[in-house]
Amino acid sequence: MNEKAIRVLALIEAATVTGPAKNLIQVCRRSRVNEPGLPALEISIATFYRGRQSGNYANRFIEAVRESGTAIDIIPERYRFDIGALSHLRKMVDARRPDVIQTHGVKSHFLVRATGLGKRYPWIAFHHGYTAEDLKMRAYNQLNRWSLRTADRVITVCRPFAESLAAAGVPRHLIGILPNSIENTASPAGDEEEAKLRQSLKLLPGERMILTVGRFSREKAQVDLVKAVAELARDHPGLPFRLVMVGDGPERRAVESAAEALGLLPRTVFAGHRQDVRPYYRLADVFALPSLSEGSPNVILEAMAAGLPIVATAVGGVPETVQHEFSALLIPPCNSSRMAAEIARVLTDPVLADRLKSNAFDQINQYSPEAYMRSLAGHYEKVLERHSIHRRS
Repeated sequence: MNEKAIRVLALIEAATVTGPAKNLIQVCRRSRVNEPGLPALEISIATFYRGRQSGNYANRFIEAVRESGTAIDIIPERYRFDIGALSHLRKMVDARRPDVIQTHGVKSHFLVRATGLGKRYPWIAFHHGYTAEDLKMRAYNQLNRWSLRTADRVITVCRPFAESLAAAGVPRHLIGILPNSIENTASPAGDEEEAKLRQSLKLLPGERMILTVGRFSREKAQVDLVKAVAELARDHPGLPFRLVMVGDGPERRAVESAAEALGLLPRTVFAGHRQDVRPYYRLADVFALPSLSEGSPNVILEAMAAGLPIVATAVGGVPETVQHEFSALLIPPCNSSRMAAEIARVLTDPVLADRLKSNAFDQINQYSPEAYMRSLAGHYEKVLERHSIHRRS
């Protein structure tokens, strides 16, 4: 091991590889690349596991972490806020002796504050935003605000989230903004691969593909996209297209019901969750994101890297990532008519489509893993310095 490396322990609750989990694994991989001018990093992950305590812990996230070559510790628990996890967490942290603890998500933030680990170790909390609020989520979100106020640094993904955190009592000077990153490794699909995917999606010759990717949940608002596509079909009866929806989640049945009620099932493919979505981006003609809220959406970065024109709602960090009429077409949320009109523009105006995707592709280097790691290393150094000053004072 490199004695001069900054040892980081990342605590996250995840069972699948989506959003923050995907980004964290990418950071772990990238940390093993010796970048000139950057401190060496040794990152390990700790996660929770509910279920049979046989010692053979496995789910999609744990398997992906192991496949990445990253060290992982498992904290077994019987239920969501199992008090027994506290002692497991303390013992595991004491064994790892990290220079920095970083947390992802409500539970991780809360446990680091509740155990006092946030006072013993430099602590960075990553805030990824909130999901649609029911009574339970409002309680969780209030708990999260309590936890975040004592972190040495809180990193979030966009300015609107930073402003929300400051309004909730997190000291503004302790909040950092770090958008997500993506590796620009797009490569053309082989003819055979593309033909197989076209066949599985039932794409007809000349049929245009409208793609959306994301978890089926209320804040992703896929029903709004279905409504928009229904208007598109009504207003442009001669335009052949198919809507492909990649993902899964609690709102999938509601989206399917909306598609059926609007007569769109023959034009809609529910592709389910896919580990590798790159072939779908390569095949699509336009990417649509109808969300009610977003942070720094990976799917926008993926569409940019794939050279795919984008139509999206101007929420959260989306307008910080792409600009209206330059690298995307942005609309207000909950406006299916505008969504339909802008998708139609992309599908019927090849000059516009080419301009949008070319400009977006030119911007993607701003979100490179190298740029992300430089910024992240700076946050680690700042929190170590702050913690050292507090100990001396």
